[in-house]
Amino acid sequence: MYDDSGATNEENKEVYGNIFAELESVDLPLGTTLRSVYDDQPNAHKRFMEKLDARIRNHDREIEKMCNFHHQGFVDAITELLKVRADAEKLMGQVTDTNRRLQEAGREVTAQTEEVIRCRIQQRNMATTVEKLQLCIPVLEMYSKLKEQLESKRYPSHTSCPLGLFCCVPCRVSHYRFCQIMAENLPRLREEIKEISMSDLKDFLESIRKHSDRVGETAMRQAQQHRTFNSAVAKQASMGHYTKPVYSLNGQAHTHPHNGLMIDDTGEEEEGDEEVLTAQDLVDFSPVYRCLHIYTVLGDRETFENYYRKQRKKQARLVLQPQANMHETVEGYRRYFNQIVGFFVVEDHILHATRGLVTRAFTDELWNMALSKIIAVLRTLSSYCDDPDLVLELKNLIVIFADTLQGYGFPVNRLFDLLFEIRDQYNETLLKKWALVFREIFELDNYSPIPVETEEEYKQVISRFPFHDAEIEKQDFPKKLPMSQSVPQIYTQVKEFIYASLKFSESLHRSSTEIDDMLRKSTNLLLTRTLSGCLQNLIKKPHIGLTELVQIIINTTHLEQACRYLEEFITNITNVSPETVHTTRLYGLSTFKDARHAAEGEIYTKLNQKIDEFIQLADYEWGMAESDGRASGYLMDLINFLRSTFQVFTHLPGKVAQTACMSACKHLSTSLMQMLLDTELKQISMGAIQQFNLDVIQCECEY
Repeated sequence: MYDDSGATNEENKEVYGNIFAELESVDLPLGTTLRSVYDDQPNAHKRFMEKLDARIRNHDREIEKMCNFHHQGFVDAITELLKVRADAEKLMGQVTDTNRRLQEAGREVTAQTEEVIRCRIQQRNMATTVEKLQLCIPVLEMYSKLKEQLESKRYPSHTSCPLGLFCCVPCRVSHYRFCQIMAENLPRLREEIKEISMSDLKDFLESIRKHSDRVGETAMRQAQQHRTFNSAVAKQASMGHYTKPVYSLNGQAHTHPHNGLMIDDTGEEEEGDEEVLTAQDLVDFSPVYRCLHIYTVLGDRETFENYYRKQRKKQARLVLQPQANMHETVEGYRRYFNQIVGFFVVEDHILHATRGLVTRAFTDELWNMALSKIIAVLRTLSSYCDDPDLVLELKNLIVIFADTLQGYGFPVNRLFDLLFEIRDQYNETLLKKWALVFREIFELDNYSPIPVETEEEYKQVISRFPFHDAEIEKQDFPKKLPMSQSVPQIYTQVKEFIYASLKFSESLHRSSTEIDDMLRKSTNLLLTRTLSGCLQNLIKKPHIGLTELVQIIINTTHLEQACRYLEEFITNITNVSPETVHTTRLYGLSTFKDARHAAEGEIYTKLNQKIDEFIQLADYEWGMAESDGRASGYLMDLINFLRSTFQVFTHLPGKVAQTACMSACKHLSTSLMQMLLDTELKQISMGAIQQFNLDVIQCECEY
């Protein structure tokens, strides 16, 4: 059969069967199934409701069949359930009793649990408290340590110092009240700490001012040892000798001096015998480091730097002030240099040990100021000194002073330029000293030829003076050398002067040619000014007679011949050939020639004076009746004197003797003529004329 839609009953049954299966299934979605019920087929909903009612009736019949089937079992179950009711009530009573007893037992457990919970809360609070205390304790400890150090007037300089408190207070513990109290006290503590550290710095500055001379003394001693060691190394290098490395001023390479001075912050001396001491060993710089660290942490580093530099500038000016009468002793100069070196050694250490406290520009500014002051002081004070030994020691001190500071990087060229000015002053003092030496030699000389009794005496003389004469060497002993004792003494003293002048030229960092030129110029000054002046004064002295003048001429001749040996002597000690361009020559030749000419002129003068003395003894009786028949006594004495004098003149070189004889005869002739032409002479007898004629004839015979 077919329904209204044209489908067979079997097909509709199958379709609705599937729909009901889907509706009864709890797993499938109902939306799709219900939409299939309301499709486009007419009367679909009606047919579905009919089928659904049929389906429900079918299920009701099945349920009824099943209930009928299980009815007896249900009745039996109810009967059994009624029987169990009594047991259930009994069980209920037991459960209630058990619950009561469990509740009673649980109360204690609950109480204990609450106690455990409370303890756990306390533990948690304690852990939190410990954690917070661990954050606070370092702050409190640093604050306590800070207070303790402030009370004891001391303060560390390392980075873990309580100044870290100033950085950690504004962190995680800043909300606590004690931190707020501490924060309120921090400004006052900061100022107190700054005052304490500044007080320590002032003590340091005062201490370093007192002990800078010892620091400088050690540095200069090391520089001197360094220079001595280098000289020894240079000498031994050619021989292949090995020596230990020398120490450095900066303490990097060390030798082991036998004793070294160490000064701690109390100013006491300690002995160090293992390594070269540096400024850090000699001085406790911790107050500077500490104060610098404090002001840096407190954010006020610039204030500290300005204060330190200002104070050091003041101290530099004080150090550069010379002490009263400093120029009188070498110790005065040494203390002056020690203080200056100590000052700049400390500044050099501060420059390298701190970052920016002082700068190279600052130290250079201080050094330039100091250098100008030092040069002015030395230029002034050295001009007062008239002791060449003191000037030489001053020069050595200046060289060591310059070498020391040059080792620390300070330019010292101007100091060496100053030494050339002092060298001129040194030469002046040498000239004054040797003027006294020459005068003493001339005063003690006997102006007689040197007698030599044995070969040893002869060798001793020629070892002091380069004398060579073949005729005299052939003579037997005893014999006499033509010059007097002053000649080898003068020659020796000139060599000593050259040595003394050379001492000043050492360590001036000049070439051999320059040193040779300086030696020759200073030697020329000695010969042309000092020795020449002494000879001129000697020749003019009243007590110097004709014999002495003759010996002086002989002496100057031998000294003139010895000048070439002096040039060779200078050449040997400077290793500069005399043929070198611009080599200065010695002016001794002209010096001794001038002295010899002066002596010759003085001989003529004194000889004429002696003739005048004899003529003054003439006592002619211009009215005598007849002559004595022989020459006058005064004239015979004069002739004997001239004879012995001219005998001495035979030792003179050249035509000195002949010129002296001619001068004497001419002066005698003039004097006799003036005697006859004297205006006071009124008349002359024939006897007087005859006597005067005999005297003239005697003079002619002697001539």
